[in-house]
Amino acid sequence: MKRFLLGAAVVLLIVFGVRYCENRQSEREQLEQNSQLIQEQIKNVGKLVVTEGNFSQVWSYKDSKKFYLDVFSARKKALIVVNAKVTVSYDLSELETEIDEENKRVIIKSIPKEELNIYPDIQYYDVTQDYLNQFEASDYNTIKKKVTASIKKKVEASTIKSNAQNRLISELSKIYILTNSMGWTLEYNDMPVNSQNDFSDIKL
Repeated sequence: MKRFLLGAAVVLLIVFGVRYCENRQSEREQLEQNSQLIQEQIKNVGKLVVTEGNFSQVWSYKDSKKFYLDVFSARKKALIVVNAKVTVSYDLSELETEIDEENKRVIIKSIPKEELNIYPDIQYYDVTQDYLNQFEASDYNTIKKKVTASIKKKVEASTIKSNAQNRLISELSKIYILTNSMGWTLEYNDMPVNSQNDFSDIKL
């Protein structure tokens, strides 16, 4: 009888041991599947997010040079019409993340900075210039620099940057939705992201 009980106990221990190992293996496989799925989602998010805008402006350019003890002057002027295409982008392929499988955490370590690009199309009208004061390459370079600086100010006062940031937050929210649905946590700057609205408070 004792041998029978001892044998039954050994069999039960073996059965429980095998099932425990099977469950551990199943959990490990599930964890690996989740990790791969999260990595794939982050890879899909890793694209260039671009917001475009168009800005127009009309300029009047004048320049005068004095000659012969300021007795004579030579002038040049032009009416300048600027149509500029502006893009604000985030290259999310540069998004730095870390996956902590053991604690089921996805950590966003670094979010790329925005890239602002201005492409001015400058047209010149009513160009007049005296023989001793004609338009040169330096004039066009000066005009382009001033135009670009002026357009940049208009961009800063517009909503194009906030629109671009909203698109960025929308892309990052995809990572939160996936991790949350799997019971994982998402963190940024050592703080957990508990909702999609938390991304709105991120200082980029």
